[in-house]
This record gives sequence, C-alpha cells and structure tokens, in this order.
Amino acid sequence: MWRGLLIALAACLLLTAAAAAWLHRAWMPLPVQEQLGLRTDISEVRARQTPLLTAALQNRGLEFGAPVFLRIFKEEAELELFVLGEGGFDLFRSYPICKYSGDLGPKLKEGDRQSPEGFYNVDLAALNPNSRFHLSFNLGFPNAYDRALGRSGSFLMVHGNCVSIGCYAMTDPAIEEIYVLVETALRNGQTSVPVHAFPFRMTPERLERAQAHQWYSFWSDLEPAYRAFETTQHLPDIKLENRSYVVLAPMPET
Repeated sequence: MWRGLLIALAACLLLTAAAAAWLHRAWMPLPVQEQLGLRTDISEVRARQTPLLTAALQNRGLEFGAPVFLRIFKEEAELELFVLGEGGFDLFRSYPICKYSGDLGPKLKEGDRQSPEGFYNVDLAALNPNSRFHLSFNLGFPNAYDRALGRSGSFLMVHGNCVSIGCYAMTDPAIEEIYVLVETALRNGQTSVPVHAFPFRMTPERLERAQAHQWYSFWSDLEPAYRAFETTQHLPDIKLENRSYVVLAPMPET
C-alpha cells in the first residue's frame, strides 16, 4: 500500500514539475529547455527575432520581408543569406554550417548520407516550424535535374540542432534567423527562395584544381550560375536541357 502511494506521489511530482517547466520555459536558458525535451515554439522565435533582424537590416539599408537568396558552400562550411536591395542582392550574413554529410559531390540515392549540391527552391509548404531539429525547411531534393538522372532521396533539409544525415545542419541561433527571414519573405510575396548549393567557392583557381575529380563535369555545369551572380548580384535563370543545367543571363529582380 505504502509503495503504491509513494509511486503515485512521485508521479504527481514529476507531472507538476513538467507542467511548471512547460509554463515557465520562456525564462529558461535554451540548453536547459533542450535537456528537458522542450523547444521554443515558432511564435516565440518570431517575437524574439523580428525586432532584432528588422534593426540589423535597417542598419544595412535593407528591409525586413524583402526577398532573400541562400548560397551553401560545403568545403568552406558556410551558408550565405542575401537580401534584395536597390542594386540587387546584398549579403546580409554568413553563417557557419555546423555539420553536413558525406564528401564533395552530389547526392545520388536514398541512404547514401550525402548532402545535395545543385539549385533548389524553398516555398511555404517546405517550412516546418515543428521540426524535432528545432526549425527546418526542405530543399526540394530531388529537383527536375536530379530526377532526370535517376537520383533519389527525401527530407533533405536545412535545420538546427547541429546533427546531419544528408542535411545541412546549423546551430539553433543561426537557423532561427535564417528561418524567420525565409518565412517572412515568402509570406510577403516571394514565390520561392532559391538555394544554390555548391561544393566550394567556384573561383577559376579552385575549379582548375578539381579537373581530375570525378565530379568535375557536374561542377562545371554549376559554375556559370555562381559566376553570373558574383558578377551582377542578380539571380540567373536556370533551366534543364538534355539532363544538364543551362544558365541564362540574370534579369534584375522587381
């Protein structure tokens, strides 16, 4: 009898502590929340990040809610976030990629634990504010190019929590900024956010060093998009022809 009462009392105490933790999570440091299995919900993230990002963008002459563009570089482990300004896309912030999977080169098949390379688009349906990796959005792999080559895979994300099995994993503070800026741009009218994922910064010198690599031909198809954006700060139009990327001259964004 006493044993049953003690078990019931312990259960009540645990439930009370859990409820109190949930109600007061806003006052807890994020590492403590994570240890308790609690995650800050998206409304709290928006409320915290919106004024900070608005002020930071204003200091750069940029507008919160303007269209954004992402570039990923595996070798440098960097994600760049650009915001559309008067003269084209301006680099707002560069974030370290906490982890990505595999080696330099594209993702080929489900389960190869390889992070993708290529050109992708993120729309509102790709956003997941309830991700178990804090926040996430789906890159849209496989795209038309990947499918034309028979490549397979699913749920390839940019997310938080610094753990990757084929995804690009960021720290939680980084993904909060990236997610809010992407979400706000999409809700403000941007149809989709382009994401260009490269193996490395595609300078002539770095590409020349890769001539003997098995993926040199594939990377050569990616390089014109990198060069076009570097030259103009406007996004090129990227088409698929004969199972290859074709990059058309950039047009100024409106």
